[in-house]
Amino acid sequence: MSDDNEIVSQNEKPILKDVIKGAFGSPTSAGDTSGFGGLVTTIQAAPAAIRPYGSYFDSIVDALERVLKTNNLTLEQVVERVVVQHDQLTLMVISKHLVTVAQALRDDRELRFEMCMGVTGVHWPNEIGRELHAIYPFVSITNNRRVLVEVVVPDSNPHIPSITSVYPANNWHERETYDFFGIIFDGHPSLTRIEMPDDWVGHPQRKDYPLGGIPVEYKGAVIPAPDNRRNYHG
Repeated sequence: MSDDNEIVSQNEKPILKDVIKGAFGSPTSAGDTSGFGGLVTTIQAAPAAIRPYGSYFDSIVDALERVLKTNNLTLEQVVERVVVQHDQLTLMVISKHLVTVAQALRDDRELRFEMCMGVTGVHWPNEIGRELHAIYPFVSITNNRRVLVEVVVPDSNPHIPSITSVYPANNWHERETYDFFGIIFDGHPSLTRIEMPDDWVGHPQRKDYPLGGIPVEYKGAVIPAPDNRRNYHG
């Protein structure tokens, strides 16, 4: 596979996802007992891939482009970015076209992705306007192929269409992603929490969710916040 897919286009502005300071990313140095408090790690989104993508990836994109044309859509209108990284093809799909893409992946004779393995969320609070990501792994048993579909929405409008009408087994996965990340899947038949209590406040797998320091139901016990658990300076 060509290394060209790892090269940022001269016209492409890198997307900053986060800057982590310290070995554990603690906002203060008080809880970082690793000795790497001065470590700074910059995380950027993978660049858009350049044709040819290599492997079977071109045939997937070509087939999808053909199906979209029958719906009077272009690939550029539907897919904001194609990423090839670590021998994995990711189609970053614009939210409103997600169901169309899912239908094409399942039904087209050349694609035949019979299975969607669910959906998981990712939260990048410092990726302004692109804070919430939903990632869908698709598998073609017939063709022995895999592809990821990724949808990005802002925290201020965390709505993504449900694909349960195409892949019914995604029902619980969408509920879990809603429960833990706060992504709202429009059209889901019953979008309720699946693991946390119905009256729970917040979404526990978001990066801005407090770790510890939350009262629990054991006679007033409190879990200390992580930056106080191993504070050797107090």
